[in-house]
Amino acid sequence: MRATLMYEAGDVRVEDVPDARLIEPSDALVRVTRAAICGSDLWPYKSMPHDDAGRRMGHEFIGVVDAVGSNVATIEAGDLVVSPFLWSDGSCVFCREGLQSECLHGGRYGFEDVDGGQGEAVRVPQADGTLVVLPVGEDDELMPSLLTLADVMGTGHHAAVAAKVGPGKTVAVVGDGAVGLCGVIASRRLGAERITCSATTRTGSRSGRNLGLPTSCARAGTKPSSWSAS
Repeated sequence: MRATLMYEAGDVRVEDVPDARLIEPSDALVRVTRAAICGSDLWPYKSMPHDDAGRRMGHEFIGVVDAVGSNVATIEAGDLVVSPFLWSDGSCVFCREGLQSECLHGGRYGFEDVDGGQGEAVRVPQADGTLVVLPVGEDDELMPSLLTLADVMGTGHHAAVAAKVGPGKTVAVVGDGAVGLCGVIASRRLGAERITCSATTRTGSRSGRNLGLPTSCARAGTKPSSWSAS
């Protein structure tokens, strides 16, 4: 199959790699239909030292389940699923407290024998605890928006919940990148009365206007302005 590998800063290639396959009884094999590039993918793009083997890239994806291991109970072949950026069993002491990123039996995509999300298929460990079935078809018009559930929307929502956003609250969001804008969306969903967000890029300002908010944008090197809505 084809997959994305990074060999050093600035050197990204799409190459043939061994086909993804089931290894453990708790695995699912997912054919990737959509994948995203995360801001954290850009860190090694600027600084990664040379690696002869290359690093498998990507951890945000939606796909169709092609096969499941014998111990998988909640996912079946044919399901359209979204994966969070880490895999976890969903049952350890940390997962039960909502801290799946600290799962005792979890891990990251693209390391050891686990595929990266930017490829044609992925072996997903701990499929029952990791994958979420989407109640739509793989060509649904919401698919680009649903892809944000793999990472940035969950991050923005977590930030809003951690900040105790709720009805009648005033919220300040620092930064108008993807996570910041998802924080704005989450705050509105949670009932915030007023939202103020710093704006440092024209792209962020345009996206803010698309959310129905008045925006202003600071040029690079100047003090950020802000936009807000009641």
